[in-house]
Amino acid sequence: MIRINLLPHREEKRKQKKAAFFALLGLGAIAGAAIVLLVGAYNARRISIQNERNQVIKAAIVSLDKKIAEIATLKQEIEALKARQQAVEDLQGDRNQPVYLMDELVKQTPAGVYLKAFKQDGQKVSVNGYAQSQERVSELLRNLAGASPWLERPDLIEVRSTGLGQGKTAKKVVEFNLTVNIKRPRDKDQPEAGAKPGAKPGARPGLHPALNPAAAASAPATGLPPAKP
Repeated sequence: MIRINLLPHREEKRKQKKAAFFALLGLGAIAGAAIVLLVGAYNARRISIQNERNQVIKAAIVSLDKKIAEIATLKQEIEALKARQQAVEDLQGDRNQPVYLMDELVKQTPAGVYLKAFKQDGQKVSVNGYAQSQERVSELLRNLAGASPWLERPDLIEVRSTGLGQGKTAKKVVEFNLTVNIKRPRDKDQPEAGAKPGAKPGARPGLHPALNPAAAASAPATGLPPAKP
């Protein structure tokens, strides 16, 4: 016997398929939302941890900046104390400079040279005097440049021929003007700045043109009293 199904079974199947589709769509949406929430919560947690770490690092940086500032202040105070100590030592050492200067001028002034006057301005000393000849002035410069432990870097400013005395007693002499530096006690044992290796201690880069041998040979040699202490 043939059975014929007159019910709308196709529409029922379509309804079932549509219901299943919407159910799957809802489950997918729920699963997606759950995944998004989980990932968001994980990221938020990681961001929170990183922010805490950043705060710790910032606090450490602020603390280090304070320590660095304190160290810089301490360095400045140390440098200021060193400068004050050096100034006091220089003042104490400079008190004896006139004694060293007088003693060295007496020792290094050769015969035939008469010192008229000298003046100290800081570490530089200006010396005026007379000499029998230009060779005597050259000898004085060599003594000041190499033989003196307290005097250094002599520089001849002026040298000229002049007369000493009046009438028949007048003598032709050489008047000179030079400057020389006096060392402090702390600089006494240090090598001279700019000295070339192998150079002699008394060597001088150059002398005044008037101190050349030809000019010295033509200069008259007249008697002068020896240098007075």
